[in-house]
Amino acid sequence: MKTTIEEREGKFFVSLEGEMDTVAALEAEKTLQPLYKTDGKDVIIDCEKLEYIASNGLRILISIMKGAKAGGSRVVMRNLNDDIKDVFKLTGFISLFDFE
Repeated sequence: MKTTIEEREGKFFVSLEGEMDTVAALEAEKTLQPLYKTDGKDVIIDCEKLEYIASNGLRILISIMKGAKAGGSRVVMRNLNDDIKDVFKLTGFISLFDFE
């Protein structure tokens, strides 16, 4: 699992690559934890290369979303493959995030 964060144009751009299983989610959380407080900056999460997401990964995304909303920001999910999008639909998370 590879997780990168880049700040530009007043936003955070996140790239998730690989499989975010339970073990990988624990490592990814260390990288993504600064996004729990976004200071008014939107968070754009690119999932083009994300192949799988476990419940721990979804929990991390919810934590990012809660922090963003508390700071007046939004979280936008981009480039989800059909399998990942189905996970969001089945869990009801599809209504919590913005998608592009």
